[in-house]
Amino acid sequence: MKKIVMTGGGTAGHVTPNIALMPALKEAGYDIEYIGSVNGMEKGLIEAQKIPYHGISSGKLRRYFDWKNFTDPFRVLKGYGQAVRLMKKLKPDVVFSKGGFVSVPVVLAAKHCHVPAIIHESDITPGLANKIAIKGAKKVCCNFPETMKYLPADKAVLTGSPIRRELFSGVAENAIKLCNFPDHNKPVILIIGGSLGSKKVNEAVREILPELLKDFYVIHLCGKGNLDNKLAGITGYAQFEYANAELTDMFALADMAISRAGANSICELLALHKPNILIPLSAAASRGDQVLNAKSFKKQGFSYVIEEELTKDSLLSAVKEVYSNRDKYKDAMAKSGQMDSIATIIDLINSQVKKSS
Repeated sequence: MKKIVMTGGGTAGHVTPNIALMPALKEAGYDIEYIGSVNGMEKGLIEAQKIPYHGISSGKLRRYFDWKNFTDPFRVLKGYGQAVRLMKKLKPDVVFSKGGFVSVPVVLAAKHCHVPAIIHESDITPGLANKIAIKGAKKVCCNFPETMKYLPADKAVLTGSPIRRELFSGVAENAIKLCNFPDHNKPVILIIGGSLGSKKVNEAVREILPELLKDFYVIHLCGKGNLDNKLAGITGYAQFEYANAELTDMFALADMAISRAGANSICELLALHKPNILIPLSAAASRGDQVLNAKSFKKQGFSYVIEEELTKDSLLSAVKEVYSNRDKYKDAMAKSGQMDSIATIIDLINSQVKKSS
């Protein structure tokens, strides 16, 4: 049996695409092992998939001053040594990396051990970890056409993002029961603020909630610790800190979405053809990748974009515009030629294994 080592961690965005690939890799005959950080959030997610997990030392690579900048390089070097030893022990045929700082020593160790590595970049511009890892990779997968110009021409492959198969099999009736909606006589808005939620998005949504509920039912994923008890029991409004397996049913029920502009989230909206409003994290609050992601989707006709400085009037106006023109957004997404990302990536992995054997 062929063996693949997968890596990536630090955020769910660096793990969920790997999880989406796992069933297809198993079907293609791969034995899967995973390398992540010792205590990273990816550990629980991967162990839940019954995949062997190997923890290594990991440090963060920062563009700003922090005292840890003096110690973390030593953690990275330690992680590199551990990754080299794991490569020699596990003897993988190929490595697939989804990014995050823990992935850097793994990809560089793969190069040292002459194991082909493929990395995936979700955002339009590569993050710092992937910028370093690219040097050790044979191929670099990406989501956006705009990303190709930032990558070595002989390595760049436009694949799109792996989407979890279960997202396409949700049951709307299950979500109606979960949300205690009285019926399905109104369209449904799904609000996705990320695992930690978004204070600004939450406040704006709740400020216009009375207006929204005149015409819509609302499912609000507001993030950990962000439930508003004063709104509990309002007919047509269901709030949750987060959603796991039940998210597939929520997607099936939703007629449109309001979301941050993380690459994985918006690629799921594209694959599901859900008209959407994107509210990207500002460049001041991040490295600006969400702003670029949102601009790309707006340019392609997939999304309506509101900058971080949203108001209740701008959000309410956007909801009315997107729902009124929902067919326009659906058509644009349907015509996008969204690739079968998983099949494309599996073919790429197979080709690298064949070349190295």
